[in-house]
Amino acid sequence: MKATDKKIPYKIYLDENELPRAWYDLRADMKNKPAPLLNPATHKPVTPEELEHVFCRDLAMQELCDTQRYVPIPEEILNFYKMYRPSPLVRAYCLEEKLGTPAEIYYKFEGNNTSGSHKLNSAIAQAYYAKKQGLKGVTTETGAGQWGTALSMACAYFGLDCQVYMVKVSYEQKPHRREVMRTYGATVTPSPSETTEVGRKILKEFPGTTGSLGCAISEAVEAAETTEGYRYVLGSVLCQVSLHQSIIGLETKTALEKYGVKPDVIIGCAGGGSNLSGLIAPFMGEKLRGEADYKFIAVEPASCPSLSRGKFAYDFCDTGKVCPLARMYTLGSGFIPAPNHAGGLRYHGMSPILSQLYHDGYLEAVTAVQTDVFGAAEYFARVEGILPAPESSHAIKAAIDQALECKKTGEKKVIVFGLTGTGYFDMTAYRKYNDGAMSDYIPTDEEIGKSTSSMPCVEED
Repeated sequence: MKATDKKIPYKIYLDENELPRAWYDLRADMKNKPAPLLNPATHKPVTPEELEHVFCRDLAMQELCDTQRYVPIPEEILNFYKMYRPSPLVRAYCLEEKLGTPAEIYYKFEGNNTSGSHKLNSAIAQAYYAKKQGLKGVTTETGAGQWGTALSMACAYFGLDCQVYMVKVSYEQKPHRREVMRTYGATVTPSPSETTEVGRKILKEFPGTTGSLGCAISEAVEAAETTEGYRYVLGSVLCQVSLHQSIIGLETKTALEKYGVKPDVIIGCAGGGSNLSGLIAPFMGEKLRGEADYKFIAVEPASCPSLSRGKFAYDFCDTGKVCPLARMYTLGSGFIPAPNHAGGLRYHGMSPILSQLYHDGYLEAVTAVQTDVFGAAEYFARVEGILPAPESSHAIKAAIDQALECKKTGEKKVIVFGLTGTGYFDMTAYRKYNDGAMSDYIPTDEEIGKSTSSMPCVEED
């Protein structure tokens, strides 16, 4: 499972003709498929008609269909992808040398587009389907701002209005990120806000709250449902998003195969699960079909450890409890990460696809405290020359740990990780780390128990 003797370049680029022309839906190869979304009122599986009140018609169908292995990518989306895809797969020679490890390290770099992250892969798809349906605009939430930035860019391309509810703590810490959204024409509102009924309710119950993705989702959904010609779109967690992000893994696999490289370990940061599910998709498909074996590692922030410490059960996808119920690993829809938490990866639940895979033992999960994460980010920046996003740096930390373990044992493994974006809008957090003012926080069992105690009681077969 090692590279050939052929010299591997620093950056492996695919040409335009090698760009995948279909997304891969991992669910088609899962023996135990993710449980269906449930209507929060009836606890019955949601119907296409019910889901279309919230999502675009085609996206609702993608969410509910779990048997179609490959979904053709519309030509309009492919043409947009060609502006920044295929993205490079980079051999981290400098990092390998600095660490003194026998391991080979590769990273798939998704930060070489204007939005700065992998989020654009799904944003342009969701904007396309909204435009195709004849909608006026879309609403959404964003945490650290990568998704909101990508969606505002995609909406500008298709001439759609874009309303973004940004988690309040990020809105205040990342003014430059919100200004990029506004430059692309989006309206950005700190969440929770006084502009929605659910926002006012949350503020009354939790005065002074710094917000969460669950809060922002509730507001965005309400705004979509109460505004004619609008639908809600989401940047992670959902199966449709994992589908769109599979282009990351498909490109990665093709690039590695060009040089006869087969990975041993594949690593990604995990918040809602969009980039990780996309990166591992074709490799996991091989494992599920019995064609190959890989070790998959999801890296979570210790301050928001849904896989590592959450419950595998049906829960609300939002704090306002208006969205469908999803069976996933969750900390409870009322869970709000500590204010010192930097970056994204702050959603209370995990992708139903990744949750099922983790539950079935196909995926490992580890946690990292943020000072260690930023230490790895700084080390990587000095060695590889890229300033990574805080989210991506969780994967960097785990990749370095794996490489150092190889140094101890002398084992030559091939390690692949996802570098989901750049950190140039995260300088407030970097400043805190450099000033020694950054702190770590790990929620107690009591805190998690309190947030999971209000989860809905759903009878399962």
